[in-house]
Amino acid sequence: MSELVVAVETSCDETAAAVVADGREILSSVVSSQVDLHAHFGGVVPELAGRAHLERIVPVVTEALHGAGLRAGSPPVAAVAATAGPGLIGALLVGVSFAKALAMAWGVPYVGVNHLEGHLYASLLEDPAIELPAVVVLVSGGHSLIVEMTGPGAYEVLGETVDDAAGEAFDKVARFLGLTYPGGPAIEQAAAEGDPAAIAFPRPMLREGLDLSFSGLKTAVVHYVRAHPDVAGADVAASFQAAVVEILVTKAMRAAESVGARSVCLAGGVAANGALRAAFRAAAASAELGVYLPSRAMCTDNAAMIAAAAYYNLAAAGPTALGSGAEPGLAFPGHRLGTEGRAPRSRPDLSSPGAAEKI
Repeated sequence: MSELVVAVETSCDETAAAVVADGREILSSVVSSQVDLHAHFGGVVPELAGRAHLERIVPVVTEALHGAGLRAGSPPVAAVAATAGPGLIGALLVGVSFAKALAMAWGVPYVGVNHLEGHLYASLLEDPAIELPAVVVLVSGGHSLIVEMTGPGAYEVLGETVDDAAGEAFDKVARFLGLTYPGGPAIEQAAAEGDPAAIAFPRPMLREGLDLSFSGLKTAVVHYVRAHPDVAGADVAASFQAAVVEILVTKAMRAAESVGARSVCLAGGVAANGALRAAFRAAAASAELGVYLPSRAMCTDNAAMIAAAAYYNLAAAGPTALGSGAEPGLAFPGHRLGTEGRAPRSRPDLSSPGAAEKI
């Protein structure tokens, strides 16, 4: 019999709920976005986000339960999970409190999940046959990480941003150019009409290790536009996007070679960017690596990825104490060991039976 996990996700500006079977099969996934609510302000307003979660969580969870064919009274589930951090404290508390209440009412374990860890399961949900070890590039509005994943719960942080996250840079550049919120889709749309080679924006730390930096790139865009007020906005957007894509792809391939990975994956909201996805496919094919790109629905915040992470965490570590709270600054649950001084591991022959399909 399948083990079902009901999960909620309220870390930022999406109220989401999902039911996932055995950590792999999505029975339902509902996401209520607050983009329209925050667009007027050019970014997420924490107080508004928390209030919206309070208004939406009951209908969203109810819809997810019905979508999975479950009754709201006492469904046969193995656990109830929620994002415990990182995120906005007011928003997180709504989901954590609601999930604990459901767990107590149904007499099942509660599992608190790290939001960043949840993103690692987006590709696994849609393709459980991912070849491990894999290098996952997790890029979102608040975080940018390069992670080696050798199995559920087994992670090593290979690189991370030293300043702005990639998604944050997209939002700030979009705002400076007068584009709409959220910035990622707006930049991508504008870039489609521009020349990515028009402006030679810098690629910070491109040849230095596996850490990332986007603050200097953002500043370079501002300085260039102020010095060239007549420049085409589409060319600026396209050139900026090309710089971000080159940085992320270069670092991902370097990381994969360093640890002998069999595949590379994208995760997080920025993973929905079409130019980044295309460049990842091309680079992985050239390096004879498997490549796994979650659907755009799985790139954004959702509760299905939280349910999947909770399933494996429950099996490995048991339930989370009901006395635990939300942690807005919760760190990623992986060791930062790096690859310096470590001999590269040999990568298994991808032509062997069961190897990842080359794209």
